[in-house]
Amino acid sequence: MEKIFVDAANTSMGRIASFAAKQALSGNEVVILNSDLALISGRKEQNIDDFKLKRALNTIKPRKGPFFSKSTEKIMKRCVRGMLPDFRLGRGKVALKKVKCYDGLPIEFSKEKIIKINAKAPSKSMTLTELSKRA
Repeated sequence: MEKIFVDAANTSMGRIASFAAKQALSGNEVVILNSDLALISGRKEQNIDDFKLKRALNTIKPRKGPFFSKSTEKIMKRCVRGMLPDFRLGRGKVALKKVKCYDGLPIEFSKEKIIKINAKAPSKSMTLTELSKRA
């Protein structure tokens, strides 16, 4: 199939994740660029509290899950994973391997045709960088 490059800057993380999941399920490779600038809608304090709560869940048995990384590209990939049917088996597992996330714009992708998803930015929002630094 083909390789699709998506710019995540100033676009809702959920919209990017659903687009990437659909494209990966159809067999295309998806590369998400500028994942650190993706937006999460909602109140900042509520988003930070929710993320801190999720990260604190594995304090009882730290070797077992769930694992929530503070890295912005891993947060984005986990969001895409949530949009797939079953990321452990079958086509969901195959589709997840076709999704790559990067912070910023790597030099090797600077000359590629990059798709910008047209979605109105939410009025109350924060970037993934803000979330990872404050949580």
